[in-house]
Amino acid sequence: MPRVRRCRYPNCHAMVTMPHWYCAKHIKYEAEYLAKRERYRMHSSHTQREVHQYNTVTRNRNETKQTQYEFYRTKQWVELRKAVLERDHYLCQYCLVNHRVTPAKTVDHIVPIEYDSKLKANVDNLAVICNQCHHAKTKWEQLTYGTGQDNKIKNVNEIFDLRKIVENME
Repeated sequence: MPRVRRCRYPNCHAMVTMPHWYCAKHIKYEAEYLAKRERYRMHSSHTQREVHQYNTVTRNRNETKQTQYEFYRTKQWVELRKAVLERDHYLCQYCLVNHRVTPAKTVDHIVPIEYDSKLKANVDNLAVICNQCHHAKTKWEQLTYGTGQDNKIKNVNEIFDLRKIVENME
């Protein structure tokens, strides 16, 4: 018995033999529907390629970056992250400097590991941060330390004081 489905035309209840999408009465819409479906499929696969390219090319553009991202997949990082979240009570430490209480689940390196990789597992170099502060701090790090894509690392003193960082972020 051939497989069937309902005609795609609105309010048409006729059954159509697969692989067709429209009944004999509405068959004129099938070519347009198939073209639209193909355009969507091509757009969707293009988007998937961009995501794949980011993950394999941009994120892992060199051995240093690859090593940094591999650290975030270790048991050591999972335990460090959990300890810092509990220590800071799941509150953004950067917002607390400005007397705002903001819940957060992201743990951030105060001094970026791209700038000083020796501090990546140091609990004193970690703080809980909300998304808004994280975006602002990332921009500040790019200007101050020269971190990020296509930037050159600068020779500056490391800043560990959250108050100074928050002042400079604003």
